[in-house]
Amino acid sequence: MNAETQTTYDWKGIVAELNQYLRLKTTPIGMKMYATTEEMEAVPKIRRPQQRHLLDQIVAQSARLGWTVGITGNDLAMKQCGAIAGLLPQDEDWLSGEAMEGVWFGTREDSAAHQESLDVVKFGAYKALAVSPLEVGRIDNPDICLIYATPGQMILLINGLQWEGFKKFEWSVAGESSCADSWGRALSTGTPSLSIPCYAERRYGGVLDDELLMAIPPADLVKGIEGLKKLSKNGLRYPIPQYGIQIDPTESLEPIYPKWVRPTI
Repeated sequence: MNAETQTTYDWKGIVAELNQYLRLKTTPIGMKMYATTEEMEAVPKIRRPQQRHLLDQIVAQSARLGWTVGITGNDLAMKQCGAIAGLLPQDEDWLSGEAMEGVWFGTREDSAAHQESLDVVKFGAYKALAVSPLEVGRIDNPDICLIYATPGQMILLINGLQWEGFKKFEWSVAGESSCADSWGRALSTGTPSLSIPCYAERRYGGVLDDELLMAIPPADLVKGIEGLKKLSKNGLRYPIPQYGIQIDPTESLEPIYPKWVRPTI
């Protein structure tokens, strides 16, 4: 995060292409960590919360309302999301799992195991973070981009990432506190990270029932869009047209996979 080598991105162009190929319903946003509160507050048109919020809500204010918002750990209503983002300590009390015992997990041991499994930003390096719609360009070089999309949109973005330099993606599911699977993992590892948003993200963060969340570094997002362009030229586009579940697909498949259709043993 916050690498010394900065890359200039055409965010308006990137978002326009992202919407061209995926037709997103929710605004793509950027998230950046700051070593000092003053750096965060220097972001143009930054809003500071007047009440305590969950980080899910702060992210939602940017993705759903188009705001640029900055916070410190003192602005958060609960320790969990602040600890995942590295703004609050991952101390013994947090790791004990006591707060979740009997709520999300049946035993203290299971609750503690859950806490220990979470991908988090190490506490102490950063004092603040900001989120902002990518296309307005108020955050220069965000650490990660947050993309909310349906499963159909998301699989094509993943296919785009795999167009060159294929790798099999393997992502975690922590259950509750799934922001650790998205921005916690992406911030701490610098890799694209997909999550199934949890109950709290949907209840407090306004995440829609059909949405997944991809937290992705800017360079990987650009790579994914370049892959989407190639897929589009091959006719692999969103929305994905349904062919029909009782129709012989040979005619559709033969031009694409001429060696594989009509298999015989």
